Amino acid sequence: MPHQDKNTSPIDHDQLFDRYNSLIFAYLRSYTISLEDAEDLTLETFITALESIDIITWEGPRQLAWLRRVAHNKLMERYRHLQRHPILALDHLTDIIPDSPHPEQIVLRNEEQAQLWLYIQRLPLLQQRLLLLRYGYGLPTLEIATLLQKSDQAIRKLLSRTICSLRIMYAHSLVEKEERS
Repeated sequence: MPHQDKNTSPIDHDQLFDRYNSLIFAYLRSYTISLEDAEDLTLETFITALESIDIITWEGPRQLAWLRRVAHNKLMERYRHLQRHPILALDHLTDIIPDSPHPEQIVLRNEEQAQLWLYIQRLPLLQQRLLLLRYGYGLPTLEIATLLQKSDQAIRKLLSRTICSLRIMYAHSLVEKEERS
């Protein structure tokens, strides 16, 4: 158990958690694949804070900066671990099973997904993040608004514009294909 000074009490760490938990969680949630990963990394961040004797004596902005740096480091450790030990989702296995009833459908779907991914990469980072949060993580627009510190209405408009941009890119690609044919 970490050494605690006479000036630091467990209530101080509780207050630190209460004050910054949602901010650290929101930061991590915007960069992780699953809710559970964000929760785990948030807990790891605050466990590290419990081990730090000095954090309770610091001013609020310094505490938050330190917690964000620890959260960032935990996130990078997770990414490095996943690069060394990749996880294959069961959804992807259906694409490589030889008994697949329509292999040409799988190829077409993969091509369409690759094309969509290219379109998404052309979007500004905020729009990419918005699509990831909405469709990758399935978050409602109100929760996304909270994470991105914007209004729900602003998020809905941005989402609509983002989808419209993707449709325009798709339409342009169809026109280009027809012109080549």
